[in-house]
Amino acid sequence: MSQAIPTKSNLLKCKKSLELAALGYDLLDRKRSVMMRELAAMTDRMTEIRAKLEQSYHEAYEALQRANFSCGKETVMRVVKSVPPQADFAVRYRSVMGIELPGISLRAQDGPPPYGMYGTDASLDRACLCFRRAAALTAQAAELESGAYRLSAAIKKTGKRANALKNIVIPSLQEDVRYISDYLEEKEREEFTAHKVVKNRKNADPM
Repeated sequence: MSQAIPTKSNLLKCKKSLELAALGYDLLDRKRSVMMRELAAMTDRMTEIRAKLEQSYHEAYEALQRANFSCGKETVMRVVKSVPPQADFAVRYRSVMGIELPGISLRAQDGPPPYGMYGTDASLDRACLCFRRAAALTAQAAELESGAYRLSAAIKKTGKRANALKNIVIPSLQEDVRYISDYLEEKEREEFTAHKVVKNRKNADPM
């Protein structure tokens, strides 16, 4: 049973709160729908990138094996050890319904191989190019994985808030409105009946 005090001012407050709760639910439901569409598109993209990433690393390791045969494993290891790790990531963000989604890319992926030509040939250059491509795809995969995780968490949170409004807040406010409205209507009928009885008695009394 409603615990709201049955007054006209409380009825107006409950109706206003109900209107705002309904609007809030509608906005949250739309937000959830937009994020779910974005997540679905992102999931499709992830499937595509993962397939490319697997193929890219397969090609890169095959190219590395050919370089080992062509240049010699010791030469390849010497070159690899001489090249400093490259982790120059560029991160940007875009907003989807207030959720910041990262965009990750690698800088300086073009240009000549970062090692000298002595003792090497085109097979090692080919392996370097393949691993650069694999690194770029890895950045894309990381971008999508991170974005999907953030979107999934936001969808879950938004769903809980929307369900709370739909299943708890709105029904409670509707019950309050019904209770107060019924109480005030009953009170008006009682007052009308009492007023009518008093009026009839006055009309019945002799002057």
